[in-house]
Amino acid sequence: MQKHDHQFLEKLKCDENTIYVFDKGYNDYRAFEHFTNHKTGFVTRIKDNASYIKIEELDINEQIHNGVLKDEIIEIEVKKGKEISKLRLRKVVFYDRVNKREFEFLTNLFEMRADLIAALYKIRWQIELLFKQLKQNFPLKYFLGDNENAIKIQIYCVLIVNLLLAVIKKRLKRSWAFSNLVSFCKIHLFNYINLMKFLENPEKDWEIEFLKSVQLTLF
Repeated sequence: MQKHDHQFLEKLKCDENTIYVFDKGYNDYRAFEHFTNHKTGFVTRIKDNASYIKIEELDINEQIHNGVLKDEIIEIEVKKGKEISKLRLRKVVFYDRVNKREFEFLTNLFEMRADLIAALYKIRWQIELLFKQLKQNFPLKYFLGDNENAIKIQIYCVLIVNLLLAVIKKRLKRSWAFSNLVSFCKIHLFNYINLMKFLENPEKDWEIEFLKSVQLTLF
């Protein structure tokens, strides 16, 4: 049976030294209240249809990244059956120049700088990009074993391979798309070649054969 994303928040352990960062699909006001009561920080994106009251607009000083457009204290209603309680949170509006769009973040971190709140979410997005890269290049649709240990080993192997290819791509002077690099290594997995030299100049053998053929025609 499928469960809504926000139900997984119930399994998270509260810890004063932890900040949870998640997408707006996990929005759950009762969980936010639970985190706040246990002094556990969180950062998420506010829903487009969120209902709240603006309590205070905070000043944005010169030290803050100029992508921060607004920094506000808001109040939301938390419904628990027939009971309704009030919860104060912080809303930060940030303009991302790369994606050319605004993001609205919701958090209970009142002491942290507004631009650092946006940076926390951006770090989370880098993890999403890693997952996307893994799914595109190393589809884990089939597992060699059905127990937890076998599945973990296969996932760790994928992570190690992804890291090794990322290091190779970074060291190469020649520009390669990551997906093309993965495809090439899959094709030549059982061939004995100097990988770095070949990737720097994959046309070298073809050029040698071409020169030989030209020399033969000359003589």
